[in-house]
Parts: sequence; structure tokens; C-alpha cells
Amino acid sequence: MKFLHLSDLHLGKRVNEYSMLEDQEDILAKILEIVEKERPDGVLIAGDIYDKPVPGTEAVQMFDNFLYQLSKYHVQVFAISGNHDSPERIAFGARLMERSGVHLSLVYNGNVQSVTMEDDYGKVHIYLLPFLKPSYVRRFYKETEIESYTEALATALQGLPLEPSDRNILLSHQFVTGANRSESEEISVGGLDNVDVTVYKGFDYVALGHLHAPQHVGSESVRYCGTPLKYSFSEAKQEKSVSVVELKEKGTCLIRTIPLLPRRDLREIKGSYLELTTKSNYEGTKVEDYLHITLTDEEDILDAIRKLRVIYPNLMKLDYDNQRTRYHMQVTETKAVEQKSPMELFLEFYEKQNNQPMSVEQKEYTMQLIEKIWEEEL
Repeated sequence: MKFLHLSDLHLGKRVNEYSMLEDQEDILAKILEIVEKERPDGVLIAGDIYDKPVPGTEAVQMFDNFLYQLSKYHVQVFAISGNHDSPERIAFGARLMERSGVHLSLVYNGNVQSVTMEDDYGKVHIYLLPFLKPSYVRRFYKETEIESYTEALATALQGLPLEPSDRNILLSHQFVTGANRSESEEISVGGLDNVDVTVYKGFDYVALGHLHAPQHVGSESVRYCGTPLKYSFSEAKQEKSVSVVELKEKGTCLIRTIPLLPRRDLREIKGSYLELTTKSNYEGTKVEDYLHITLTDEEDILDAIRKLRVIYPNLMKLDYDNQRTRYHMQVTETKAVEQKSPMELFLEFYEKQNNQPMSVEQKEYTMQLIEKIWEEEL
């Protein structure tokens, strides 16, 4: 049985204030071409269908059309809500859409819904687990101590009727310990949302969502397919793709990727103002790509971003790399504030205010407070 694994569509997303709707519509059309060519039995969408819990009209219409186009290929669709999605909105109409082969995750109620398919090798059970937080699971297992995300996932998955002789697939949207993040992903308190890969034991394939770089964790069959488009310049060197998963006899899981070529790439280029504006240097290049330009001039160019956009209309970000900026980086923190956890920021603040680091006891107490506040907000 063959499946196409997608995740993190983030429909409606804006990158550096640029709408990605046209690019998303284009990439979904290319995914449909892959579906037509590959003819999978099912399409797995592992969360973050939308970029916001209350998506815009255009994003909803785009996903509606994508599902309609998929239905023309008589392919089963399995989709779960991610941390960016509203589980209630994703679940709306789910029971009605099942009749058309579209299986959407319901709001978590203490159970994990599943769908069974069958081929020449036997049964395949597909389990749909929406994004979970400890507080979501705790309300249904009041007698169980659930503090961490790992404990929450382990509790939610315990007791599933995994038939050892059948093939079992899980859709899950979590951050598995050991995986690599990108800048466009949310960072929680000191790795609070980490899930140990051992909670997925017993599944023949785990279709993960949440992280934007294609990668496997622990084993090839526990896999993030990554986003279909680049959503930050930290992803500029990544090759986006869809994952094709083929389950044959029990124990055989074949995985390959098919590259996705965007309408406009996300690239970083570097050089002096003269080099980047000389016709022979940019002629023939894809100047319509989304760009992060780094100028190497020692003196700032007056109104550089406006002038450069005459040639590079989708210039998103402009920086300088010269003696002044390199010196500035040496005397300031090298790690961007937005990449630091709240605990790291608080530790730095405390040390600046008190001219000494926090004690072990203070750190433990502070972490407990942050985790409590974080969990209450979740």
C-alpha cells in the first residue's frame, strides 16, 4: 500500500510580510501532479494545515479545493490538526466527509480514532492523533500523573489495539527529541514540548508533522516530511519534497522522496552594491525569488532596499557584512533573542541585574514557575 506523506502546509502564511498564497496554490497543484503520477492509496497530512487557528477565507478555500481535487483520484485522505490549527475547526464536518474518503482528526476525547484499509498483504490501520499537550490528555486520565509531553503521548497511545501481524501507521504532530528545528517553528520553554521517540514503538510508519526540515528520528520509519515550501531563510539550503511510503509485507517499509520545485525560491545572496546591480551579474538569474541580500560595502547605501527592489522585487531582508557589523557581533550576543527560550532570557536578565548567576535551587524553582505558567497558557 502506497501513501503520500505531507505536513505543515501553513496555508495563509506570511513570510516577512509577504503573502505566500500564490506560492502555496502553485505547490499544491504540483503535489496533485505527483498524486496523479504516483496513484497512492492514501495521502497523509500530519498537521498545521493552516498557519493560524482562525484561517483567512483564501486559505480555507484553497484547502477545500485541494481536497476536492484529491477526490478526483479516488484517494483516501487522512489529516490531523497541528499546533497552529484549531482542532475544532479541523474536525468540523469530519463525520460527513468520511463518506467521501476524507478522514479528519476529531477533537481529542481520550480516544485515538483509526481507519482500516486492506490490500494483498493484509490490513493497514491508520491512527489519527492530533497535536496534544499534557493538559489535553490529563482531563481524560485524572488518575494518571501526566507532567511532560512524553507522558502525555505515552498515555494517549497506551492500550491501542495494535495487532502485531497487521501494519500500523500513526499521524502525529509533535517535536521528537533529537530532531532539528528551523527558525520558522515555535520554540517552547527549554525543550518542554519534547517527546521521546520510544512512545511511537509498535508502529510500522509514523508520519510526523511540526518540524520544517525533512528528516527521520531514531529510525527511517519515524519521519518528518518537512514543509512543501521554505518559510524562513534558515531553510534556504533545504530541498523540499514529499515523502512516498510503501508498506508491503509486515516489516517492509520503503521510503523515497520526490522534490518539490517552488514557483519562487527562498535564497540568500551576498556581494557589494555594485556587484549586485551590475547587469551582467544578475541577468539571467531568478531575480523574482524571495531574497535575503547581504551587502559587503563598508558604507551604508542610501535607501538601498528601495533601490535593490527595482531589480529584485521580492527582496525580503537586507543586511550588511563589513568591519562595523562584524565588530558589533563580537561585542554583542551571537544568538538571536527570538531563538532563545524564556529560561535562557531570564537567566541572562538575572545575571545582569545581580552581577552573579542564579544558584541551582533558584534555577529549579524558576523553571517550575515557567513550566506552570506555560502549561496554564496551553
